[in-house]
Amino acid sequence: MDSFEALVALLLEREGLWVRSGVKVELTKEEKRRIKRPASPRWELDLVAYKATTNEVRIVECKSFLDSPGVNIGGFDGSRPQDISRYKLFHERVLLKTVVGRLVAQLEAAGACRASPKVVLCLAAGKIRSDRDRAALRAHFAKRGWHLYDDAWIIQRVRQMASSGYEDNVAAVVAKLIERAPKAA
Repeated sequence: MDSFEALVALLLEREGLWVRSGVKVELTKEEKRRIKRPASPRWELDLVAYKATTNEVRIVECKSFLDSPGVNIGGFDGSRPQDISRYKLFHERVLLKTVVGRLVAQLEAAGACRASPKVVLCLAAGKIRSDRDRAALRAHFAKRGWHLYDDAWIIQRVRQMASSGYEDNVAAVVAKLIERAPKAA
């Protein structure tokens, strides 16, 4: 798990979800043919989060993009075709349906969720290209019932961590150091 995924996982756990990283989805040969990837290894999901009270499974794609221009709406609305390949589950309906079906079957068989959970596709983005992109992404995601965990969402929750009791993890300690540091003149 990379550092950004670890941070997002921690923030989701603080909201009452259990989270697993690097979840391998064991597609059958027929399913691999259906998604037009017959030689594909297991499909891997960045994070899978589960909220027991609502029986909701969240598939979270993580893109930090901290030292790049950031996530833009073009990767989702089709206006930047070169970016679409980064977000396959968001664009390929057969792929999404197949991966979700197999993931749910795996989770149910393992007793990791109740029967017939609601599945929500999510994107955690460490940087959004512009305010226009942010507004467009939020609207696009809301229209589709997806969750967007953008940099504003992440920063808000890290700041909440800074004001809570002591936690023995790097993110909480760094949040406290930064939030409690004297303001530079």
